[in-house]
Amino acid sequence: MDAGAGSAREYVVEATKAGRTVEVRSSRTTVEVREMTRTGGVVRTARFIAPRVLAVVEHPIGDAGRARPKVATTRTRAA
Repeated sequence: MDAGAGSAREYVVEATKAGRTVEVRSSRTTVEVREMTRTGGVVRTARFIAPRVLAVVEHPIGDAGRARPKVATTRTRAA
């Protein structure tokens, strides 16, 4: 998320217990991320102003459990 003054801030929303899911909804003005229970109840919600969101990245849980995948990224610009 663009935090202003040329800086970015990362927010992590995880399904904290077994059976919970994370749902992302976006509209023209907002991006809403919810942690949901099995029965559809909302545990917590994070809302962001859509024009300030740089990226929404979803990582599925792998065989290693809740461990976040290690991703190396490099950016190159074509001349």
